[in-house]
Amino acid sequence: MKPGRAAIAATKRETTSMICDIRLHGQACDGVEFFATVVGADVHRNHLFDFGFEDGVLRIFSQSNELAIGRTSVSHTGNGGCFCEYMFGVDHPTTDLLSVNRLLMYGTQVDEASGLITFSNQTSGEISYDNMFLNANAACNYFFFVCSDDLPTPLKNQQEELTRLMGRALKRSTAVGEELDDALVEQLFPLFKDPKTRLFIVKFVHRRHREYRDMFKTLYFRNRKISDSDFASLVDLASAHRIESYQAQRIRIHVMYHYPPNKRIVDEYLSILLNCSDSGKISPLDNARLTRLKALSMRNKIPSALFYKLDEILKDGQLSTVTDELDYLSETRLILEGIFLQEKKIENHIDREDIFKLIQAKKRAVESRDSSYDQLMLNTTKTFDEKLRDGADPALQDDFSLIFTYLDRFDSTANLINTLAFMENARISDEMLRGLLDHKSAFDNLRKNCFKELFINDLLENAYLGRFGRRKIKVLLEGLEKIEARASSMEKLRQELMEIDTEERIYLALLEHIRNHVSSFYTCFGSKADQEALRRELTIKLKNRKLIESDIPDHIFNESIFTIKKEAVYLQSLLPEIISVRNIGLREDFLQNSGLDRFYVEELEREYYEKNGLDLVELYQIRKGLN
Repeated sequence: MKPGRAAIAATKRETTSMICDIRLHGQACDGVEFFATVVGADVHRNHLFDFGFEDGVLRIFSQSNELAIGRTSVSHTGNGGCFCEYMFGVDHPTTDLLSVNRLLMYGTQVDEASGLITFSNQTSGEISYDNMFLNANAACNYFFFVCSDDLPTPLKNQQEELTRLMGRALKRSTAVGEELDDALVEQLFPLFKDPKTRLFIVKFVHRRHREYRDMFKTLYFRNRKISDSDFASLVDLASAHRIESYQAQRIRIHVMYHYPPNKRIVDEYLSILLNCSDSGKISPLDNARLTRLKALSMRNKIPSALFYKLDEILKDGQLSTVTDELDYLSETRLILEGIFLQEKKIENHIDREDIFKLIQAKKRAVESRDSSYDQLMLNTTKTFDEKLRDGADPALQDDFSLIFTYLDRFDSTANLINTLAFMENARISDEMLRGLLDHKSAFDNLRKNCFKELFINDLLENAYLGRFGRRKIKVLLEGLEKIEARASSMEKLRQELMEIDTEERIYLALLEHIRNHVSSFYTCFGSKADQEALRRELTIKLKNRKLIESDIPDHIFNESIFTIKKEAVYLQSLLPEIISVRNIGLREDFLQNSGLDRFYVEELEREYYEKNGLDLVELYQIRKGLN
């Protein structure tokens, strides 16, 4: 324990005379720092902390409250609690979805039936630093307690009063995630009317996790993607700091959520779900909006883990999707229940056609956002485990193993293909392609062209599949078929896919830079001389970003210029008319004939609506063809 030095800082506030903030900074253990702040009138006249040299514990206290900072853990006694910014991996209750921060008051429990919080006088506890940064925020966590004559007794009443006074501010303060201790004090201390109140806030920071977070944030916010060399640097840093892969993953997801375009999509997704909660149903229009946001999140490389907790609203009967597609569930139930007929000596082993039907059912459940399929599989698995435990024929396990092997293959294959189709700069490796080739062989073993039927045909019909993604998927299918026929190699297929991906990255970078280069969003490039001057300047920029090594390819540059011109025509002429007379046919005609990706056009529309203060609900209705 290295307690560091205490610093006393005096600050003038409008509502009081002079308030002294005592700041104490130290190192709790290797890699974990603490920053203690004590706020109140004349706090410098009180004995507030004590360091035990024998046990190496720093005790911060006031009256019956104490926070003991040890070498491996923190223990607490008295009132108060702990809080941190929510992040991936932290339990985020459905009832707390609007909160920015997680708040835990000592000695509280939530009644599962009523959802109400109950308070207790038993508030003492201890938490290790490992558990603190694993179960709460990976980089920064706060503890607090309050000393005030206005607080009631007994202790549980103090906790209830503190929750009433501070709960909303603690759950919604952005200063917590930004680690702005001064701003946090400014928000919390004025909540107390007792002039003798003393507020104790102790921040714990995991230096190595924060360094990894800051490095990833710098790299990701720069280009919204991580290059292979940058990712290698991140891996090296995680290895040097002994950061577990789970922690590294949740840190990366947390940072990606806070990237403004990503956060807007995820927050809009949440907003739609919360608006649907009143009726208990998701209407066709809302379902279309949710589906589109999920697709858009894939396009923007937003990790699906950000949606896991939000999608839990759809489960356990809280919300249901309005749909009549129940036949696939009935067929699934028939197949699964049929397996148990073997117990009655009825020969009914699972066959290839049954496996194919189960996979098709899962595919339809995913497309219709129906969690009933997963629930049905979970219930059947539970029944199977119970029967096996009670002495059922072990041969049942063969059928269930085959089912779940193929369902896992389906999930893996769908994720790989969707990543390749919708994500720019996707990691294309020989291992990835070998996995797809293995999956293709397994699915085609069920029935001829099964792989194409399950993963390719519908994808090529997807209106949101861009032209680069379409090229990748076609090249992938043709390449895998040629490899199977021994007419090509894995390396050649990987190279072809990488070339398409490189073209896509250059094209998208050009669009971004051309917009930033022109003085107006609607500027045209009148002369060849203007275009060549722009091209020379952009070539230098792209070389500096290591996107190209030589000149910008002619066809990509010309296509970028042409895209900007078509974009201007749409925003200046067509979109205002579409909005004015709800000419849905004109919009669809432009989408089909312009050659622009639907994702791209919809983003232009959203920016247009926001810039002009229009109602986005009307935009969703136009997209769905509703009058």
